[in-house]
Amino acid sequence: MGEMEVAIFSVIMAPFILFVIFVAPIWVILHYRSKRKIREGMSATDAELVRQLAKQAEDMRERIRTLESLLDAEHANWRKEQR
Repeated sequence: MGEMEVAIFSVIMAPFILFVIFVAPIWVILHYRSKRKIREGMSATDAELVRQLAKQAEDMRERIRTLESLLDAEHANWRKEQR
């Protein structure tokens, strides 16, 4: 091998070695950790948060219906005016 080939080889191999030593193991660990979390499903905390958000959405829906019925009673054409 000539001096040029050794230089090119070292330029290519140095980043590859750094990748294999540092990046690849972290990448594999994070990949399988995320797969495990997906397989396990939601935690109890996440499930409770979803229940709270669903309750808040239902409360908001009821408030909007109440506001719309008040607007219907006071201003019958408010829906047409919005368009």
